Amino acid sequence: MSQHPFKIEICVEGVDGLVAAQEGGADRVELCASLLEGGLTPSLGVVREAQRVATIPFHVIIRPRGGDFLYSDLEFAAMVEDIKALRDMNIAGVVIGCLTADGRIDEERTKTLVQAARPMKVTCHRAFDMTADFREALEALIRCGVDRVLTSGQRDTAFEGIDILRETAALANGRIVVMACGALDESNIAQIRQATNVDEMHFAALKTIKSGMAFRNPHVGMGGTALEREYEITLTDTEAVRRTIAAAKAA
Repeated sequence: MSQHPFKIEICVEGVDGLVAAQEGGADRVELCASLLEGGLTPSLGVVREAQRVATIPFHVIIRPRGGDFLYSDLEFAAMVEDIKALRDMNIAGVVIGCLTADGRIDEERTKTLVQAARPMKVTCHRAFDMTADFREALEALIRCGVDRVLTSGQRDTAFEGIDILRETAALANGRIVVMACGALDESNIAQIRQATNVDEMHFAALKTIKSGMAFRNPHVGMGGTALEREYEITLTDTEAVRRTIAAAKAA
């Protein structure tokens, strides 16, 4: 059995996502911008508004750009400053991840971020899944004082990574919280929980709706995305959150 209380975290984009997640019964939220890129640091305005309306804890992702987790000195300095600003706002936690070029946890940088964050909680995101050796990476995170690791078992989905998830939870042995993710929904979350004995679970429960824009300029697409994407909005589905949480807790 897990040595930590079982909790469900919902990954959301923006304040509307946070509200939807807490209405669906989430224990905690990971607050992001740009989920299309895997989640980037939201603006301080978004964080302040989230703080105003939140009734559950939320953790803020610290990720200055999409792509890999090998950051320049300037990018890393910005991460430290973001963390300090959030700490001063009394945010509950931050979500980080820094790697070396050879696929290891960058312990020096991770320790710096953890120290800057305290007393906030610190989660390592799926940078963990990009490491060359998950066992070594887990021990590195524990040495750095990280509180929690988010992982799909180094595979695209939790189902594919189920064996590594199980081993990661066993190796952690209560020393760090292991939070499973990776295409979790009401159809599979109970099976993954039972098979892996992870401490917590994390999913997004997204739905796409059409834009309310009546006028649409057919000649302009923003940011290089497909034109139709300009007129779609991705939201957290409160009912899907509720159903998936119920399935997980029935396991």
